[in-house]
Amino acid sequence: MNGLSKYWQICRLSLANNQGYEFKEITAAQEFSQNLSSTEAINTLLPSFNSNSSVAGLCLRCYISYPILKSCQKLAALFSSNDNFNYRDLLPFVLNDDGQQEIILAEDGKTQLIIDRDGNTQAAQYRLFTVEIVASYKSDNSSMSLDNWAFLQTKQHPELKKFLAEFGFQHLSDWAMLNSTGVKQIAQLTTSDRQLIEVFHAVYRRDRRQQKVKRMGKCPNPTQEQLQEMQTLLRERNCIFPSAKSVFAALKKVASLLRQYDIWSYREPLEIYEPDSGNYAFRNDLPTENSNNALASEEQELLNFIQDSLNKALVTAIKQTISTRIAKLNKSTKYRPFAAKFVTGLELYYCQKKSLGEIAPLLGFSNWSQARRVLNPGDILNTVRTQTVQRLLTIILQKTQNLGLTDTSPSANDLQSLSIQIEAFADEAVFQAATAEIKSGKHRDLQSLYAQKIRLYCQQSSS
Repeated sequence: MNGLSKYWQICRLSLANNQGYEFKEITAAQEFSQNLSSTEAINTLLPSFNSNSSVAGLCLRCYISYPILKSCQKLAALFSSNDNFNYRDLLPFVLNDDGQQEIILAEDGKTQLIIDRDGNTQAAQYRLFTVEIVASYKSDNSSMSLDNWAFLQTKQHPELKKFLAEFGFQHLSDWAMLNSTGVKQIAQLTTSDRQLIEVFHAVYRRDRRQQKVKRMGKCPNPTQEQLQEMQTLLRERNCIFPSAKSVFAALKKVASLLRQYDIWSYREPLEIYEPDSGNYAFRNDLPTENSNNALASEEQELLNFIQDSLNKALVTAIKQTISTRIAKLNKSTKYRPFAAKFVTGLELYYCQKKSLGEIAPLLGFSNWSQARRVLNPGDILNTVRTQTVQRLLTIILQKTQNLGLTDTSPSANDLQSLSIQIEAFADEAVFQAATAEIKSGKHRDLQSLYAQKIRLYCQQSSS
């Protein structure tokens, strides 16, 4: 598919096709999209759909159907082994739009309304996943493209996640991850973090085991009482935390570190998801006492290496992105005067926490809009994210090949699998927090790793 055809050809389920899907031309969408610019189509269609244009929505539904398909193919390549399932098994959960009905959104921006032949509307009996994705996407506040947003939403689809859980894959929450952490994972942590996990296990695991019913739901946040007990136990180990809230924050930080470990290892959960009941049951086949299995030196080396490599890739991506942006401004007759002020603008934004509206008069911009076009923190973040992931993938591939952990010419599926994991890791470690800061408006905290590296760059540039 290419050009504008993706706005009028919808990918839908097909039982007759061996691929499990087919592309169907939608006449109304084709006629509507004839006057669209391929570079501005999404920016044109989104506001039209939000203004109750069902045909604009239909064009977007066609467009969204393709990344949904690709997402299923990626997920199957990543998590399927021994041909236990393939992407065709995932499609029915998310590819439920045949493009035959006109849909708009109610005033709440969520309820899907069907338009009948007489122009009347009624609430849809079932929700189309394509419409859910479009309705939840906020282009003006997102550093993600619509394609990436579709992949994220597909990956997080509840029914699809349940299906994957049947084959041993679970999207673990922070507390489920900490609860399931074993000796091999703990060994690579610092002494203070190990003590934190041990105390968490002593309290949280104990309470999970002592629940009267064997079947348990998802791991909830630790209660205030549990956190206070952990704080007391840590104090007995000479690990001082000023409050239960600080224990909570420290546990979240350790969970983030453990997600890095998951790129290199597989951990069996302590609790197994049971599709029939929709709950989790504690596994009785796992030992309750710590074993003495030591973490292999190669794995420890990889863990240290990946943390260092992410930091280096991020710093390099920031430098290159800013350098490229300044060079582009210098080539523009209209914006050349602002090239020398670009780093100053970033310093005002990230160091002094000024808004673009406040920065505009300080640097001689005509208005907020011009300041946004030149500085555009969201676009810079998106570019840095892309470059960081690409650099990290290259670095890690070279490292794993040198250690003999991967082939010198890995398959497309292996590359795809590693790329998805690295992207998720980078988002978890850096870019989710950075994106949330930009979206938070006036009261942004700007304490993310990304913001810290931007500030460091500004300081080094001015020295």
